[in-house]
Amino acid sequence: MSTNLLSLLPEYVLTLTGVLIMLIEAVLKPGTSRKPLGWLAIAGTTATGFISTYQLRLGVLTAFSGNIQVDAFSIFFHLLIAAVVVATLLGSLDYFDGHASHAGEYFALVLFGAVGMMLMTCSVELLMVFIGLEISSISTYILAGFRKGHGTAVEASIKYFLLGSFATAFFLYGIALAYGATGSTSIAAIAAALGASATPRMAFLALAMMIVGLGFKVSAAPFHVWTPDVYQGAPAPVVGLMSTAPKAAAFAVLLRITFCGFPQMQHRWSLLMWGLAALSMTIGNLGALKQTDVKRMLAYSSIAHAGYLLAAFTAFPPAGISAACFYTAAYAAMNVGAFAVVTQVGGYKETLRSFKDYQGLALRRPVLAALLALFLLSLIGIPFTGGFFAKFYVFAAVLQAGHVWLAVIGLINSGVACFYYLRLLSSIYTRPGEAASATTLSPAPAISVPAGIGLALIAAATLLLFILPNHILHLANSASSSLRATSATTPPAASSVNGQSSLPPSGQSR
Repeated sequence: MSTNLLSLLPEYVLTLTGVLIMLIEAVLKPGTSRKPLGWLAIAGTTATGFISTYQLRLGVLTAFSGNIQVDAFSIFFHLLIAAVVVATLLGSLDYFDGHASHAGEYFALVLFGAVGMMLMTCSVELLMVFIGLEISSISTYILAGFRKGHGTAVEASIKYFLLGSFATAFFLYGIALAYGATGSTSIAAIAAALGASATPRMAFLALAMMIVGLGFKVSAAPFHVWTPDVYQGAPAPVVGLMSTAPKAAAFAVLLRITFCGFPQMQHRWSLLMWGLAALSMTIGNLGALKQTDVKRMLAYSSIAHAGYLLAAFTAFPPAGISAACFYTAAYAAMNVGAFAVVTQVGGYKETLRSFKDYQGLALRRPVLAALLALFLLSLIGIPFTGGFFAKFYVFAAVLQAGHVWLAVIGLINSGVACFYYLRLLSSIYTRPGEAASATTLSPAPAISVPAGIGLALIAAATLLLFILPNHILHLANSASSSLRATSATTPPAASSVNGQSSLPPSGQSR
């Protein structure tokens, strides 16, 4: 098998599966269940995960004239994206039954979006990153408005498209400035050019423009204005996907660009990341305090978590990269889980939206209430959940780099976050009053088998990231080593500082 074929084999499998789903969808009669198409999508995504695991044994694969590089870093995010897609598909197999005849398109679009996300993580050429970003974005723009009969869904799709196009222009203009400053759009060539001569101001402007474009994708403040409205209007399973997988891909690109493409400027861009992290944590948590809609609250929560993750960028390369990778995995598990529960509680019409609607959920649906409580506690960072270790590793890396005040801001914001998470938790375990709506008091349908499997897997991942974190730590450390090995091929900057990873060795047991 040629290197070009083997390096992008996961993307090929997802693409062919998505095309096959569309062809089958075209010949199915109206009213026929589309669940088999969902199972086909799950099978294709699962096969992608196995292929990525196999690629991990082959070392570094370079293909397409050096534009694609499959290494431990990209494979880590490939596996994470595949896991998020499988969990999302399991939770939404029954979501469209009786409501949408075009459910097959949903499964295909999820796969096509995953293709773009995976392409972003393994691209080492900025124009290839841009192509992957567009493939991912176009799919999520359509998915955001998939409930065609709902005005809020259409509004969400239009807002996401318009602001996303604006942010994409920033990223593309940053690529153009990087080419003007260095004469190349290859990340390795950019680093080599900046290391061999005095750093031009245009190069830092190029990096700043690309950070703006990617800051939109990760909903970091002040590029977060689209997040609450889009999360509120888009279907719940789509929000669970778009709040995790595209963010993971964008953070992977941001890690590769900053630590590999502009390592000589770390003393500059780390200050920029410091400000973005502090601003995102503060705005996200303060905004969430005022919300009474569950999805809007989780939207502001995602802004705050983007800030926690950006804080890892201010740390030294070994600790910062590993902490960012681990936090991305933990956040993906607990956030996908939270939206999976919201999907099961609200259904397609999402009639239960506010905190008051969730009153008495523990009486009507005790299993879902317990799972939502687990995910909320993990989002807070309570011990015995993956969220605790994720925040611990990030703050340890930040403190090791000497950014004490950023760690203090993060800890204060973690305390603030307790208020709105626990407010929802108290509603879940509060008996509904006499004035509760008939919808709130009506008997709840049983959880479907696929959704139950997905929720069980997500809950297990959330707990295992605390109890047995060694496997993810090993992958995170391998990803960090792979990324640092790439950046080590370029001349180091005189002002760069090397630190030791605060993460425990991959073989050390907890």
